[in-house]
Amino acid sequence: MRDGVRALFTDIGGVLLTNGWDRRARARAAETFDLDPEDLDERHHLTFDTYEAGKLSLDEYLRRVVFHRPRDFTPDDFRAFMRAQSRPYPDMIAFQRELKRRYGLLVVAVSNEGRELSEHRARAFGLQEHIDAFVCSGFVHVRKPDHDIFRIALDLAQVAPEEVVYLDDRPMFVEVAGALGIRGVVHRDLDGTRVALAALGLELPG
Repeated sequence: MRDGVRALFTDIGGVLLTNGWDRRARARAAETFDLDPEDLDERHHLTFDTYEAGKLSLDEYLRRVVFHRPRDFTPDDFRAFMRAQSRPYPDMIAFQRELKRRYGLLVVAVSNEGRELSEHRARAFGLQEHIDAFVCSGFVHVRKPDHDIFRIALDLAQVAPEEVVYLDDRPMFVEVAGALGIRGVVHRDLDGTRVALAALGLELPG
């Protein structure tokens, strides 16, 4: 018995893929492109929330953060570098695909990602093959930890909170979803998540 679970909500960065544009990626960018890392980080933090909420395009974000002064590389060079920072976690992707197949789950991504990076990551790693809807901040203009991003996901999936299990590597976001009645699993690694989901009736052979 899978305890009334009809839908799996999942984060992307930190669960299915590496983070798309985190502190380590920015540090690599600063080194690769000979940028001032403190200036890059300050400008990023001042504007990234706006980009991630879909209120700036990636080009506008880069104009504010990187190309506010002449550079000896192009925006295309930098965008290609950003895209190349993403890596998959193949075992987690395969695990979620098998959960969907075995239990007929609706799978919904609930993720803080800008539009362009989110679109690239979904295509590049075949996430559309098992994710039914992408409730990403760059699409819906709401970011976690705002409750509304989870409400949008519930409305799109047409499920009740108690019919959902949510995976995220950030405990606070699991807590926020829990305040709406959504059961959550803090993802640390595949083995731990496998055990936690089995306890909720979503068991796969090891």
